[in-house]
Amino acid sequence: MRNTSLLLLLALTPGILLGQKQVVPANSDYERPRAAATASLSPALMQQLTAIRDAALTDEYAYRQVAHITENIGPRAVGSPQAQAAIEYVAGEMRKLGLDVHLEPVQARHWIRGAESAELVEYPGQVAGTTQKIVLTALGGNHPTPPGGITADVIVANSFADLDRLGRQEVAGKIVLFDVVFDKQKAAAGYAGEAYDEAVAYRALGAQKAAALGAAASLVRSVGGADYRLAHTGNSRAADIPAGAVTSEDADLIAHLTSQGKVRMHIILTSQTAEEVSTYNVVGDLKGSEHPEQVVIVSGHLDSWDLGTGAIDDAAGVAVAMETAQLMQQLHLRPRRTLRVIAWMDEENLGRGHVAYAKAHAAEIGNHVAAIESDLGASHPMGFRAKISAEAAALLQPVFDVLQPLGANLIELSSDSPEADLEPLAKQGVPAFGLLQDGRTYFNYHHTAADTLDKIIPQELRENATALAVMGYALATMPNSLPR
Repeated sequence: MRNTSLLLLLALTPGILLGQKQVVPANSDYERPRAAATASLSPALMQQLTAIRDAALTDEYAYRQVAHITENIGPRAVGSPQAQAAIEYVAGEMRKLGLDVHLEPVQARHWIRGAESAELVEYPGQVAGTTQKIVLTALGGNHPTPPGGITADVIVANSFADLDRLGRQEVAGKIVLFDVVFDKQKAAAGYAGEAYDEAVAYRALGAQKAAALGAAASLVRSVGGADYRLAHTGNSRAADIPAGAVTSEDADLIAHLTSQGKVRMHIILTSQTAEEVSTYNVVGDLKGSEHPEQVVIVSGHLDSWDLGTGAIDDAAGVAVAMETAQLMQQLHLRPRRTLRVIAWMDEENLGRGHVAYAKAHAAEIGNHVAAIESDLGASHPMGFRAKISAEAAALLQPVFDVLQPLGANLIELSSDSPEADLEPLAKQGVPAFGLLQDGRTYFNYHHTAADTLDKIIPQELRENATALAVMGYALATMPNSLPR
């Protein structure tokens, strides 16, 4: 969840106000740190950053990696054979790049999807002898129905406050549908993350809220922007009732019918949580030439949901992080500090991967200079979201000058971690960055069966690799690390 952010346009444009995002104009006060920052980076480093940019914009390494991870290995749910195969594959590819690779243990929940189906068995105007199919999917952490499913009346709530107004007398024994619409207008205007944050709370917390009032099951309108009768999965906090997501079209259908009278639904959701499994974060180091003890992370998460093949969420992030190291080797560049490539595990589940990393490296967090993650797809990058100070942002102006030709020269300052896997580091003051990608269509495919390789445009993936590699190398090679 992101709070209000401050957007700095690091180019010489007039200041304007866009919603809650402020574009800061160039002025003498801003120009002084900008000039100081430019002077702080040597001509040699600027030439290296330019060389990285130019090489990355024509390189196919990241696309080859994301294609193999998604199409040859497939969906990578935590604890699955595909997740383990992906760990081994990425580790092997990192070793080919000459990185010092090690697998760091993670104990994670093993959630297994079972049978899932639903139908309306009673509703106003029903034709004798018929039912209506409902398209749904189980949410991670679902409490299973019996093998034969359950049948109950459906009640619709448009908010948690609406649910509370209905109260236990109306909710107990019924299937609750949280019908909260994803705001497509916000997404189309460039506020997709904000639209997602508004709706996803019902997916995450709905089952617990409904269970507290005695509900038989909890359903949520899918959190996403595409009306293609696609169900969107995702994690739901554990409750003792089944939890699933229906398509937006079916949410509309149920809401319309319940406004006319009694509706009963039969659902089967037999997914279950098995014993915890041992899995791994993949960590590969390109040792720094002067300060190997200091670390700059570039990363993406390797696990995915099981409905699609996890191309935009988040094989693309892993692939562009790997390409950062590949470009260093291709151009024979060695950063001052250690560049650490991480393929996180369990981001989609309970985040055990980043928790394990923070615990294992607790004594070294002070030497983590910066951390970057890509986890908003593979569309055109506009810059970075970052939990850093305005002073630190100004010091990065020369880096954004290098990225300006591809339009990746914005920085959005946030009070929260820009990405989930960086949260433990950001909380301890490590400068944290997330790629600021064009998210207008991301939530159409996010967590659905349509998250597949064809959603990635190769040139835009190269642009993402470019932004990550330029920023990663700059942070690892600047004379002084960013202020915390």
